[in-house]
Amino acid sequence: MGISIIDQTGVIVVDMQGDFTLLKKGSLAVQDTDQSYVDKVHTVTKQLKSKGYKIFATQDFHPQNHISFYTSHNDKAPYDTIEIEDRVQILWPPHCVQGSDNADILIDSNLFSGIVQKGMDPKYDSYSGFFDDGGINTGLEELLKSFQINTLIIFGLATDYCVKATAMDAVQLGFNVILIESLCKGVAEDTTLSALKEMKSVGIKIIPSISDAL
Repeated sequence: MGISIIDQTGVIVVDMQGDFTLLKKGSLAVQDTDQSYVDKVHTVTKQLKSKGYKIFATQDFHPQNHISFYTSHNDKAPYDTIEIEDRVQILWPPHCVQGSDNADILIDSNLFSGIVQKGMDPKYDSYSGFFDDGGINTGLEELLKSFQINTLIIFGLATDYCVKATAMDAVQLGFNVILIESLCKGVAEDTTLSALKEMKSVGIKIIPSISDAL
């Protein structure tokens, strides 16, 4: 018996963590991330698991002195930008600090075949689930390939940052990518629209709901 489409399709739930939600009063809470949104993502993830899809998660997991925190720089405020080694770094409020409650993933961990932590190197941010800003591999690609996965269904937080970066890198690595728009939320309307346009331009299939993917 050959490998089925379900066997070759993985699901990545991006950064569904307390600090990115209004539900947990997170330091970087994204708009419209209340209880109903988190429940919806959890329900869909369970449904996909029950159908046989392999589910994976990315998790921001920063040390307290992370370079992306404005508190790690003198005389800087949240959302300032600085230039480090020819890359622009947005300075965020401290978030998803290792060991903190709001670093926890809000979806039942028993649903996941693997959780990939990112942003652990204090010197580099890591929006993508595949590589940090220094180009270091997180191990996600190898994990997916160990399950013979070639197609990814992606959703989570936030559309214009970690979802986009993860989806774009997935395409670069040769995966087919489907983004479920209704299960993603963005930081700002303009950057979210720009992110969706950019993702479409590289062949990512953006669909309204999970029912359109199955």
